[in-house]
Amino acid sequence: MNKHLARLHFLAQQPSRRIIGLMSGTSLDGLDVALCKLEGHGLATKLTLEHFATVPYTDDVRHRIREVFAGGPNGQVDLEYLTLLNPWLGLLHADMVLACLREWQIPATEVDLLASHGQTVYHAPQHQHQRPDFPLNATLQLGDGDHVAVRTGIITLSDFRQKHIAAGGEGAPLAAYGDYLLLSSPKEERLLLNLGGIANFTYLPRIGQDTSTAFSTDTGPGNTLLDATVRAHRPSLAYDEDGKLAAAGQVHTGLLQALLAHPFFTAAPPKTTGPELFHAEYLRQAQMQSGTEQLGLQDLLATLTELSAASVAQAVTQAFGRHPSLTVYASGGGAHNPSLQAALQRYLPYCRLSTTEQLGILPDAKEAVLFAVLANEAVAGEPLSIGAGRQRVPAVTMGKISLPG
Repeated sequence: MNKHLARLHFLAQQPSRRIIGLMSGTSLDGLDVALCKLEGHGLATKLTLEHFATVPYTDDVRHRIREVFAGGPNGQVDLEYLTLLNPWLGLLHADMVLACLREWQIPATEVDLLASHGQTVYHAPQHQHQRPDFPLNATLQLGDGDHVAVRTGIITLSDFRQKHIAAGGEGAPLAAYGDYLLLSSPKEERLLLNLGGIANFTYLPRIGQDTSTAFSTDTGPGNTLLDATVRAHRPSLAYDEDGKLAAAGQVHTGLLQALLAHPFFTAAPPKTTGPELFHAEYLRQAQMQSGTEQLGLQDLLATLTELSAASVAQAVTQAFGRHPSLTVYASGGGAHNPSLQAALQRYLPYCRLSTTEQLGILPDAKEAVLFAVLANEAVAGEPLSIGAGRQRVPAVTMGKISLPG
């Protein structure tokens, strides 16, 4: 038997596995690296986060990704450039992992598996692209898993979203699987709210209830428009730290209404979207419709913060009624934004807002941790069906396996 296949067979039978989860989101701030010890599988999964780091991207890395991100800055992508970027990102992520392991003084041979999400550069669910010649959902993540595996010497699982699509899903969000296994409670219904570039939440029924009622949905822009607007007006800044600029501004009601008029917001959850839809042109069109082309940066950020909060609340009320009373645990960059958190509390007054740190998972590490969980399930678990509406898919395991040699 191939030694790597024998290794996988051995790992599947062990009581625990040491897995590194990797996540690079639409905010393009860097690579999240989470070294996890995972015991068991399924609802018996127990996780210990041994180490975590966000390795920041340089301006050059961000520039390279933005050349193809969501269709590129001019709606044109160089095919040769895209082809070269795929292995280049794989090697970059591999080197970042190795640097983390050196800093943590852990040999790569002591890591059992590596779970690499890759970098999403385009997300195209059918309801968004609406091309009759391609009646299917699609998504594209770069950062080739074979390059990661060979460079690190660690068996790598990657390209998780394709199986979800192949089985009838939209490829995003995938959080329902990991959230359900790690963070379900027998005592309370929970809403796990991820405030990344695109905001999404997972609803978790109490353990013992029907798993088909659990689901994940995107809600709209989280930080993507906020960060892009800051960069456009203040090139020296990557984002609005602690929401200070937004806090100094005033929400423009006319612009907010124009932004919320997009049909995505009235579509029933679960649904998916991305920066392909919520981009600079979407904002520009709303400003033209509302006559706010000259709106100052602070007022613009205040309005976009309100948009993020209002669209989360709208999706929550669509799913759970006008006065939802849920415990909400936030993660992602927006969990650190007091302006956004305050707006969310205004829109969801009957909900108790907290962060996933209260559940034992650092808000910044949560998505990387969830991909480690998916890798653990692929190797040692049983397929599990979770979902509702058009997102519901048959029980599947996700992740393509790349062997180091």
